Amino acid sequence: MTAADGPEKIGQRRGMFGVKGSGDTSGYGRLVREVALPGGSPRPYGGYFDDVVDALAAALGDDVFAAAVERVVVFRGELTLDVRREHLVAVAQALRDDAALRFELCLGVSGVHYPADVDRELHAVYPLMSITHNRRIRVEVAAPDADPHVPSLFSVYPTTDWHERETYDFFGVIFDGHPSLTRIEMPDDWVGHPQRKDYPLGGIPVEYHGAEIQPPDQRRSYN
Repeated sequence: MTAADGPEKIGQRRGMFGVKGSGDTSGYGRLVREVALPGGSPRPYGGYFDDVVDALAAALGDDVFAAAVERVVVFRGELTLDVRREHLVAVAQALRDDAALRFELCLGVSGVHYPADVDRELHAVYPLMSITHNRRIRVEVAAPDADPHVPSLFSVYPTTDWHERETYDFFGVIFDGHPSLTRIEMPDDWVGHPQRKDYPLGGIPVEYHGAEIQPPDQRRSYN
């Protein structure tokens, strides 16, 4: 596990907004900003975060904890544990069952696609809550586009059932061990995963309330 490191720069974003200190107040100055993920955080993490990390290390054992947790990130007041996917189920089990942790509730699964994060393009994020201790943390796991498999947490948190299906539907993350990993919003024969950043924005009309909405590249242009 990396104790602390700097932000992980994974690319650049070009557009109108999101850059500070450029002197351009119009928003049309061909602004460029770096896309970076927060790096590992040093101790002390603050608040109850140190207690959670120490309790998890005690529950798993120091060697397993070091192998399972890539880094601990404290960013914008939230604690995130970056977990290697092969250890995800064991970490979730410890977080749920250990008396010092008791994260009984998984609030869902969110998919994220970072095309420039090489060999870690697909991320799945699990927000957890301890009702017993009134605490919240996040567990994050990454997988490459070439092997988009992540163990399902259905056996630990049955409430992830539909959330994992949605993340599969929209991002293409395959949750191994899920009891019925099928699309939940898009039609079964839909091609592709529409919330990925490499999904084409044009060329697909959408039917809504009996009307056909033209795809973006065929709508009115103001150019």
